[in-house]
Amino acid sequence: MSEQLHKLRTLSRSCFDISLPSGDSRSGMVKGRYLKCLLDGGCSFDCAYCPVCRNESPAAFSPDELASLVLTLWREQMIDGLFLSTGIPRETDESMEKLLRTGELLRQGGFTGYLHLKIVPGAVRSDITEAARIADRISINLEATGSGRLSEIASVKTYESDLLRRHAWIADEAPGRHTTQIVVGAAGEGDDEILSFMTSEYRKYQPARIYYSGFTPLDNTPLQRGEGADPARVKGLYAIDALVRSYGYSEEEIIPALGEDGMLLPGDPKINCSGKRRIDPSSATWEELIRIPGIGPKAADRVISLRSSGRVATEQMLREAGVVMKRAGAYLVVGGRVQGQLG
Repeated sequence: MSEQLHKLRTLSRSCFDISLPSGDSRSGMVKGRYLKCLLDGGCSFDCAYCPVCRNESPAAFSPDELASLVLTLWREQMIDGLFLSTGIPRETDESMEKLLRTGELLRQGGFTGYLHLKIVPGAVRSDITEAARIADRISINLEATGSGRLSEIASVKTYESDLLRRHAWIADEAPGRHTTQIVVGAAGEGDDEILSFMTSEYRKYQPARIYYSGFTPLDNTPLQRGEGADPARVKGLYAIDALVRSYGYSEEEIIPALGEDGMLLPGDPKINCSGKRRIDPSSATWEELIRIPGIGPKAADRVISLRSSGRVATEQMLREAGVVMKRAGAYLVVGGRVQGQLG
């Protein structure tokens, strides 16, 4: 068991994907209660930001070995689920076969925990169908905003065939149960490109989430001397993503959050997108309410509910509904009165 745990630590540290349920952490072997692990630590691909392809003596599990270990950890209530990815040391089909076999062994062993399988580039559709049957969630990392940007960081994979076509298959096979991820900053893309990619993704493929992994230069990789992504940039992209995914913002509505250089402006993207509009919460639609800083979906629901018993006419009523008046006040006209000064 000690040898297996050592191998597990090695393959967990090598797994750079972040596509996990909300609230995960990137430190340690177990992300919250979700184990994140590679099945094979070797790879024949050449992603310039990734250290896996540089492993000279990579560790690897057999499907039986990893399934047995995960089942033990799960039965002892040490983990609640597994995110499983893999390097591709030889053929794509062989890697997918081992990935699927591991998932099948887990389910046959009674594993009812969360299972996320990452599809490898170039996988055949029948394997994607099988992965969707076994796993709670499946994904493929698109890595970049388009073929030109991917060519900056990887030469073996083709964007349209190996990644985007498989991404479309995944969306068909697991509607509402798939995600994707891009690496921010490795290929020199602007935030305007990412926002265009983001809105197109949610419109065409409707992933449950898009994840944004800030590029970090790592030793023994071609980009080891590159400049890492600013964490504030990644945080801003997640904030914009929430506006698109949860609030229904269109591409046109988020353009004001961008500067002339194509990068996100400093500050809260929702405020930057809000402009000079003011609304009356007594008559505004739900869609109008959630576009006001300081009003989220739950607060908007409560405001609508309050209106069923009379006009929303006081600041106190709005505060009771969960509206953050310090942020929202300047955008509201309550009882015919403007509540604050727009910046």
